[in-house]
Amino acid sequence: MSTTSKVVPSPEGFKASDDSNPNFRSVSSLSNGVMRTIEPVGPAFMAFARRKRLGRTFSEDERIQQQSKAKKVEEDDDGEISEPEDPLMLARDPKDWRGQDHYAVLGLSKYRWRATDDQIKRAHRKKVLKHHPDKKAAAGEDDADGFFKCIQKAHETLTDPARRRQFDSVDEAADVLPPSKKDIQKPGAFYKKWRPVFESEGRFSNKQPVPKLGDDNSTKEDVERFYDFFYNFDSWRSFEYLDEDVPDDNADRDHKRHIERKNNNARRKRKTEDTARLRKLVDDALGYDERIARFRKQEKANKNKKRDAQEAAAKAEAEAKAKAKEEEEKRKAEEDAKAKVDKEQGKKAKEAAKNAAKKNKRAVRSSVKDVNYFTAGEPSPSDIDNCLNDVDKVIASIDVDELAALVSQLEVAGKDGGAVKKVFSDKTSEMVGAGKLKDSELKYFKLS
Repeated sequence: MSTTSKVVPSPEGFKASDDSNPNFRSVSSLSNGVMRTIEPVGPAFMAFARRKRLGRTFSEDERIQQQSKAKKVEEDDDGEISEPEDPLMLARDPKDWRGQDHYAVLGLSKYRWRATDDQIKRAHRKKVLKHHPDKKAAAGEDDADGFFKCIQKAHETLTDPARRRQFDSVDEAADVLPPSKKDIQKPGAFYKKWRPVFESEGRFSNKQPVPKLGDDNSTKEDVERFYDFFYNFDSWRSFEYLDEDVPDDNADRDHKRHIERKNNNARRKRKTEDTARLRKLVDDALGYDERIARFRKQEKANKNKKRDAQEAAAKAEAEAKAKAKEEEEKRKAEEDAKAKVDKEQGKKAKEAAKNAAKKNKRAVRSSVKDVNYFTAGEPSPSDIDNCLNDVDKVIASIDVDELAALVSQLEVAGKDGGAVKKVFSDKTSEMVGAGKLKDSELKYFKLS
């Protein structure tokens, strides 16, 4: 299928460059007309064939194709970005753009601040195709472009990140009201009712991601982290969208400054009120959160358990000391009985040994005193008591021969604190290993 075309020559009397046509300057002349055969190919051929087959003119076919494309776009966008249009919304005055719900105008009420850029783009395209002034004018409507202006304003606002953030800051339709005490009486209702509230509030956070409310199995650390986050909430929420319009530069300067100050004060007031509102909301949630009461009860139980364990340990230690003392007294009583039996046989020798033992004990006690009870400065009463108590236990747990040997070792150590302490540490280690002393009985010369 082909057609023949001819280039039409210039009209008779046409002059390219003269005073009557100053905006046109000829750089060359047209050649003579040439007959050429033109064959449409590709999309052009398909359009040509369609027009021939259906008997349409070029403009008629173009109009029908555009209508078909518009219908296809509408059908493709039905579903996720489709919702009924409120007649009152369709009759809105486009001048009152601050009061309009931009998301509802584009049919994105169920998405609101969660709507993606692609959803906004497709929703705008769908609304434009449906409410274009030319289409309404053709249908005989009087106000053909009223709602169309609302659509354009909504698209202009929601596609600008800064202006969309300003609108989202005051979008009350996206807020989720906190539940009442009655609403959370059922098991698990606390999490179900409060979770959407905090998800709604979390959209204003500068810090992302926002911690989740969790559930009944959340750990104490997770719950504390959640409430700490909202008690120290860093919000980007602003209220510029509600500002009174500032006059243009041609207006009175003082009046313009007055409006600006008025807007700034109103923003600060709303910001303060919003912060107080969020703090009260978190307080209410914390008061209703059954996990907090459970954690406190568990903490109290652990504290009581720890105290009981400490009391039991103290009681066991007291009993051990009493038993050790009783055994010591029993041993002394046996020694005294034996000494009494042997008194007749060697009173003088025993008396001498006794005196030597006393002297050795004094020497052992003096050895720690001479090295200032192993302290660099003035020893505290507790240091003295602990040191002497351990020394007395050592003295009480060894016989006269061991005591004499200990004195000999201390005499060699002299007044060297480190050497004296090593003698006592070695002796107590030996005695603990031999079962003469218990490590738990010692305070100053403990092995561990």
